[in-house]
Amino acid sequence: MPLPPNLHCGAAGWSYPHWNGVVFPKIKPRNFHGLSFLAQYFDAVEINTSFYQPIRPELARLWLHKVEENPKFLFTAKLHRSFTHERSLNTDFAAQFKEGLFAMLRARKLGCLLMQFPWTFRFTDENRTFLIQLRRLFHEFPLVAEFRHSSWMWEEALGTLIDYRVGFCNIDQAAYTKAMPPSSFLTSDIGYVRMHGRNPQDWDRELRRTENSAAPHNYLYSTAELREWQTRIEEIRQHAARTFVIANNEIGGKSVVNALQLSAMLGDGRRLAPADLMLKYRHELGEFEGTEAVQTMLFERAVA
Repeated sequence: MPLPPNLHCGAAGWSYPHWNGVVFPKIKPRNFHGLSFLAQYFDAVEINTSFYQPIRPELARLWLHKVEENPKFLFTAKLHRSFTHERSLNTDFAAQFKEGLFAMLRARKLGCLLMQFPWTFRFTDENRTFLIQLRRLFHEFPLVAEFRHSSWMWEEALGTLIDYRVGFCNIDQAAYTKAMPPSSFLTSDIGYVRMHGRNPQDWDRELRRTENSAAPHNYLYSTAELREWQTRIEEIRQHAARTFVIANNEIGGKSVVNALQLSAMLGDGRRLAPADLMLKYRHELGEFEGTEAVQTMLFERAVA
């Protein structure tokens, strides 16, 4: 029995070399693609590359082709860092950035656009105004905002998100100074949960300097920790039109392990997992059935 139709679980990204031999097989079948492989187990993936560069329309169409065999599959994509971290409102670059996303939006495969703000982006009048400007700049897309600073839990902040139809990304992260704690807020018809990992090491320093360090995300959630989120996710899903649950602790394939565990907790009765991953995480995936790396041979069609 699959997950409820309005609930999508998955991982953040799929192009990680260190997943070879862990999530992905070392010896890959012909025409192997990591995205198609993950679409056998999940109904969503969060696109990371859009945080660094726009998605070309032809690449977006290729990705759509790769997940055709899973009709429920949806993408979410991170907004480019120039908007969230450099506070740009450049309309020319915004138009360029939208091109690839429009291909997914027209195909009804883009669940939402995620605005990942840094910890330094606190709730102030200036930042509230900037958020509204971003909402207007990307008015064509369903938007969800992730805040690392706890000031965005204030009533006025949540009210702003509701007024401008911006979803709230509920996050799990390490505890640090004025960090956003676990929550189950819903400020639009889209529910969103991101699991970052709880490694306390250097979070303050890393969040002030850079958010690209892998160390904080090298964390494997326990069953008890996932159960805490199961309750929150079910609460969100009951009131949202669609809910996304994304594991961002990708080191060593831990995001895939925890996303599979959460999917099972939330009602996915398939209990299937990559065979190589089961070898590494026998305890965590003991109740799952390993599947060989057999991928349907898809004929590559011309992508304009």
